[in-house]
Amino acid sequence: MGEHEAGRGSRIRDRFVFTSACVSLVLVTACTGSPSSPGSAATPPSQSANSQSANSPSSSGNASAPAGASPAQRAPELLQKLDAGLQLPWSVVFLMDGTAIVSERDSALVKSIRDGRATTIRQVPGVDPGGEGGLLGLALSPTFETDRWLYAYFTSASDNRIARMQLTADSTGKLSLGEPEVIFSGMSKASTHNGGRIRFGPDGYLYVGTGDSQRREQPQDTNALGGKILRLTMDGRPAPGNPFGDNPVYSYGHRNVQGLAWDSSGRLWASEFGPDVDDELNLITPGGNYGWPMVTGAPGRTGLIDAKVVWPSTADASPSGLEIIDGVAYTGALRGQRLWAVPLSGEAAGTPVAYFTGEYGRLRDVARAPDGSMWVLSNNRNPDFALILRPGS
Repeated sequence: MGEHEAGRGSRIRDRFVFTSACVSLVLVTACTGSPSSPGSAATPPSQSANSQSANSPSSSGNASAPAGASPAQRAPELLQKLDAGLQLPWSVVFLMDGTAIVSERDSALVKSIRDGRATTIRQVPGVDPGGEGGLLGLALSPTFETDRWLYAYFTSASDNRIARMQLTADSTGKLSLGEPEVIFSGMSKASTHNGGRIRFGPDGYLYVGTGDSQRREQPQDTNALGGKILRLTMDGRPAPGNPFGDNPVYSYGHRNVQGLAWDSSGRLWASEFGPDVDDELNLITPGGNYGWPMVTGAPGRTGLIDAKVVWPSTADASPSGLEIIDGVAYTGALRGQRLWAVPLSGEAAGTPVAYFTGEYGRLRDVARAPDGSMWVLSNNRNPDFALILRPGS
């Protein structure tokens, strides 16, 4: 079943299921990307069901949001569907001039997109694609303007690893990518559950989402790298202040972390694949145990941290890339083939709302561009594209 194969899961919580209206897409006009489902996303079990209008742009059906959290007030607006001939893009980051830098999973190519056209910069050596592995997440150094480091998470012949390469431009603006310097390795690989998302946090350290690589003993072992969020220095060492001492592990008990993003107060959120049930949006606490493989979702077990949002049906979600803009967490859904928007208020997550359901297929990554637009990458094994959106608010 690809990136949401069947597996043992614990559907051990009360859920409030919602549905919402179907999308009617009008390009670059008011109310583009009106909310859509079917969806069955659930918010934490302490909330009571509350009927809402399914035709309102802020409607999310009959699951109520936590106290203090309100639905997004305006739907994201489609500005452009950019057909640039991409093949299985996985991650996108942006240079200050707006140039998009994209990884392609199976080809191991790094490409730039400028003025609507894609150009290959180079193929990353040492990538061994297969299943869900290949060239995955990208991140730019927080001091990129001076050091020019582009970081990449990829699957090699023996493991998953992180390398950095210098991304430079000549006098004409043509980009080139230097030889990779491996800064961190030893993350186990498999045909599925390779994790792959990397991102620099507000503290200047590199955060890494890993999968359990089908080794269920790893997520609960803080000396193993699988099923974790790691926190590293720019040269790949465990970051100072990590919760387990001289250890890269930041949080554990994860199954397959796919998205990382920070809200305006510096809180880290992560999207995560469940097994055959219970995809998750989590608020990450240093040293926190998120329960896999013992539990999924939000069972209220002492010593384990509940998800803030749970999608009971993985057919509605498989949440991948994550971005937070103006208090709303946006995540692209693979199996669910839609863009989810989750309003946040402090540590509370409101009721998810779905947009573009079934319109563009599998959606892999979500990232904010320097001009304030939001890019969403498709992932359909055809020539893929980027949706360029104006975020809601």
